[in-house]
Amino acid sequence: MQGSMFRFLTRQNGVVKLSDGKHLLRMPRYADFEAWWALRRESRGFLQPWEPTWSADDLTERSFRARVNRYEQEYSAGTSITLFIFGETDELMGGITIGNIRRGASQSCMIGYWMGERFSGQGHMKAALKLTVHHIFDRLQLHRIEAACIPENHRSIGLLEGSGFRREGMLRDYLKIDGRWRDHVLLARLATDDIGKDLIDDSGLYRANSHA
Repeated sequence: MQGSMFRFLTRQNGVVKLSDGKHLLRMPRYADFEAWWALRRESRGFLQPWEPTWSADDLTERSFRARVNRYEQEYSAGTSITLFIFGETDELMGGITIGNIRRGASQSCMIGYWMGERFSGQGHMKAALKLTVHHIFDRLQLHRIEAACIPENHRSIGLLEGSGFRREGMLRDYLKIDGRWRDHVLLARLATDDIGKDLIDDSGLYRANSHA
């Protein structure tokens, strides 16, 4: 694997795999359960304030297998792509989802993500987001990416703004998070935005010296 630029990899069956040489993003598998369970369990207090209330069986293997089945169905339907984020040591660090994919006149999607507590604040999600954004614009050929954050989630808002997303407004009582309906800041990035275009080489791939 070349380390000089981001590479976008796919299996013959079309399952999405993205890599920059230091991070690998791929679709979840049943075999990921133990790593997923351990990371989500240890990060529960860190994640719950920003997520919908976890169900009583949220961390069970049965629930995880149902998630993987749903992810595969949504991918096959072209409505969503869920990816797990792995580091250089093949350790699971978090996840990112390209959801609510809309074609027709919209050509847009929503993104959401989570990172295990011990991997947060180290640039891993920034790298995963960069790979994902390029995949959305270059391979999926979408025009608009949206993301929504609770106003108090300054770290997530900062990540998005540092990745070329712009604030567009406030969504009232948008999602029920941790048991309460919460307002969300709406941010978006367009394929026509100029941000980062100077960091793309002639092949359409990001150069490795990109710090965006």
